[in-house]
Amino acid sequence: MKNIYIIGVGLIGGSLALDIKKHDHKVKVFGIDHNENHLEEAIQLNVIDAKATYEDLKNADLVILSIPVDAAVNEIRKVLDLVSDDALVVDVGSTKAEICKAIEEHPKRRNFLASHPIAGTEFSGPKAAILGLYQNKTNIICEVEKTAFKLQEQALKLFSDLGMRIRYMNPEAHDKHIAYVSHLSHISSFMLGKTVIDKERNERDIFDMAGSGFASTVRLAKSSPEMWTPIFKQNKANVLETLDEFIINLQKFREFMHEDDFEAIYSEMKNTNHIKDILNGIQ
Repeated sequence: MKNIYIIGVGLIGGSLALDIKKHDHKVKVFGIDHNENHLEEAIQLNVIDAKATYEDLKNADLVILSIPVDAAVNEIRKVLDLVSDDALVVDVGSTKAEICKAIEEHPKRRNFLASHPIAGTEFSGPKAAILGLYQNKTNIICEVEKTAFKLQEQALKLFSDLGMRIRYMNPEAHDKHIAYVSHLSHISSFMLGKTVIDKERNERDIFDMAGSGFASTVRLAKSSPEMWTPIFKQNKANVLETLDEFIINLQKFREFMHEDDFEAIYSEMKNTNHIKDILNGIQ
């Protein structure tokens, strides 16, 4: 692949651009973004080599769509209309069902691969791009069988070269599971931040008293609302289900507190400690 186009030159798209450029010095990475300042910044930071427009997509070997998921559902059809028959188009959004449904009957469906690299930070924009972001990260691929085999091979080789592990899921299963392990954590972080801001009116008190535990728990509240609101909207049903279960657990914890049942609280926390084994890959 010689000509790579990144649509949306922020944290995710920019980090992919940096990794691709480091892996293969012969490629040329072009950026497309509605924010002209982002494009200028990306060039200055050497994230991309040059700016481009949709008219240039006919020259693409690979297009990576890295924009908010609501925009991606509309833009993916335009992109597929413009690319050549040999081009690979990959999206990297956090929801998969709607985008897969949007192009299921498109004449160039075989050119599209739905993916979700499980990587990122709370920051956004070209300055947030990180070299090596995807090393040892999981990349979820949906409906791989609907992508042309030759293009599958190209995509999987690229992901492997960038250090990613691959897991295959159908779009509906992906959206359900990701609501628990990603979307809920963002909501809880945002709402924790809101609760503290509402009650602690003195910002200096928050700064002085916030320890590492608070900082790590509320870190995701610094994430972009422009990116996350569309994600919650697209995955509404699954997010509501996870919120219902989370609220039940919060209410139960509150009841234990009210009843001075600290043995139950200890038991709940002790059982939940198993999460460290899961996250360490220990079954």
